[in-house]
Amino acid sequence: MSDRERKRAARRKRKDRGVGRRGEIEERRAKMAERTEEKNRTAREALEPLAEEERPTITTIGAVISALVAVSILIGYATGVEVNDEKPNIVQALAPAILFAVMAWGMWRARYWAVLGFQTVLVLILLSATLLLVGASNVGQAVLNVILIAGCGTLFYFNVKAMARIQMPERAPRR
Repeated sequence: MSDRERKRAARRKRKDRGVGRRGEIEERRAKMAERTEEKNRTAREALEPLAEEERPTITTIGAVISALVAVSILIGYATGVEVNDEKPNIVQALAPAILFAVMAWGMWRARYWAVLGFQTVLVLILLSATLLLVGASNVGQAVLNVILIAGCGTLFYFNVKAMARIQMPERAPRR
C-alpha cells in the first residue's frame, strides 16, 4: 500500500469516527434540550397569572419612578436648569419626558413592552454606572455608583419575574 493510499484510508477512518461522534453529540444536545424544556415548563406552571387589573408591586414601583423622572425633567426645564453650561432646547427636554411618561403609563397598566423598556433603561444606567465606577476619582463617586448599581440591579432582577407573570400578549395570526 502506498503512502497516499494509507493517508486516504486514515482520513476515511477519521471521517467515519466523526459521523458517529456527531450522532452522540446530537443525542446529548437533544437530552439537554428536553431537560431544559422540562425545567421551563415547571417554572411556568409555578407562576400565578395576573388577575384582571392586577400589577406586580415592582411594576408599580417602576411606574412611579418613571413618572417622577418625567416630572423632574419637565420641572428642571421649566426652572431653567442648565446642562453643561447651557439650557437644553424644548425637544431635548420633551423627548425623554414623554418617553418616561409613556413608560410610566404602560407599567401602571402592566404592559409587557413598558416593563421591557424600563429594563432597557435600567441596563443602560447599570452600564454607565459601572463605567463611571471604574473611572471614579474619589470615594464619594465610587459609593454613589455602587448604590446606583445595587438599586438598578435589584429593580432589574425583580422585574424579570414580573415580566414572566405579565406575559407577552398573543399576536393575531397573519392573513
